[in-house]
Amino acid sequence: MSEARGALFVDLDRTLIRSASGPVFHEAMVAEGVLPAGRHLPGDRFLYGFYNMFGESVAFMGLARAAAALMRNRSSEATRLAGKRAVEPLVDLVQPWALEVLASHKEEGRLLVLATTSPYDLVAPLAEALGFDDVIATRYAEVDGHYTGRLDGGFVWGVGKRTAAGQWAVDHDVSLAASHAYSDSFYDLPLLHAVGHPHPLNADPRLAAVALARRWPLENWDRPPGIPSVAGFEPYHLVRLFFRPEAFPYARFEVSGLEHIPSSGPVLLAPNHRSYFDVVAIGLVAARLGRPVRFLGKQEVFDAPVVGRLARALGGIPVQRGSDTASPMRQAAAALRAGEVVIVLPQGTIPRGGAFFDPVLKGRTGTARLAAETGAPVIPISIWGTEAVWPRSSKIPLMTNLQHPPRVTVTVGVPVHLGLEDAVADTTELMAAIVDLLPEEARIERVPTEEELARTRPSA
Repeated sequence: MSEARGALFVDLDRTLIRSASGPVFHEAMVAEGVLPAGRHLPGDRFLYGFYNMFGESVAFMGLARAAAALMRNRSSEATRLAGKRAVEPLVDLVQPWALEVLASHKEEGRLLVLATTSPYDLVAPLAEALGFDDVIATRYAEVDGHYTGRLDGGFVWGVGKRTAAGQWAVDHDVSLAASHAYSDSFYDLPLLHAVGHPHPLNADPRLAAVALARRWPLENWDRPPGIPSVAGFEPYHLVRLFFRPEAFPYARFEVSGLEHIPSSGPVLLAPNHRSYFDVVAIGLVAARLGRPVRFLGKQEVFDAPVVGRLARALGGIPVQRGSDTASPMRQAAAALRAGEVVIVLPQGTIPRGGAFFDPVLKGRTGTARLAAETGAPVIPISIWGTEAVWPRSSKIPLMTNLQHPPRVTVTVGVPVHLGLEDAVADTTELMAAIVDLLPEEARIERVPTEEELARTRPSA
């Protein structure tokens, strides 16, 4: 017996996109001549602000239901053109991690269905642009190219959305028990109860309460899975307040070139690796960005009782030594496609022995491959002096030198121009760019002393 086929039902406002779609649709309809310029509902800014913060209300949805009458005698073709005009600004509002989740469901064989109260003619172009298979939405009746002021079918909200989804499932031989539904709204509980896999997403207060009572996991698409957030603030925003040079009085820091890191959009930060204390040096850069960062790190870091939890909460991606790195790379690529900052140490580990003093840095191709896959710019970062604070031969930093602490320099360079076709050649280019940022002494070939070599090896 074949397994029942499932679908994925996704709400629009405050779920797929981070806010109400109404203002975007209104502007598009004015531009296409469907609505007169300058006409707004009284207090609409307040209504939408309240909606964006707290979600749907009966009064707000009553206005949405009354919109059909207001569209009487208006052109259906011009409305559909308005829907197409609205696609680009709506895509800009799509939650950063939404497309990754949709793609994963698609790969598992589920049909993607946009299920929204919004008018079909306005939302259908967006659904098509995002790769949805179908749309369940409120439809306005029309005659001779103009709306009649009535609905064609039911109002797709609350029980009405559940009914519409149930009928769609019957028509397409889909099992609701095998299906998933994502919504932010308490009023979508009928649909959430109907499917086998409910997903409260960016849940409003009442839905969140129900979810907790039913032990449904609360999810979000504005950050990677598993990272907590309160009012949009992640652990990163708290940690960065305390991650300052003054917290490490046994080192002096010189950080420059931060202006080369974009304030938005995907970016790969690629520093060299000299010491366990590099985490602090990189952390000082990350703290000044003002935007959360994701980073690849060894599994051992995430296994530590306290540090491990913090690393995960900050968005760390564990890499198991000697295992398949496909999963960490997929997670890093997903973060970049979501427009985030990802930190990757191309050397992978701290060089030992004579390799530590080699003026030519060698790296692995992961960073170059991520850049080629996502198109994210790669920014080299040079770190120097961290080994004087925490040599590899020591189990803890040297914290007693407060009178004359070692100087640590961190230099952020301009994006490296990569060909994005040959990962080996791009990695060579990247490592050379990092070397160019290091002080002159790093580029001089010399024979290290036995004492210097010993400091590069882990303690027994």
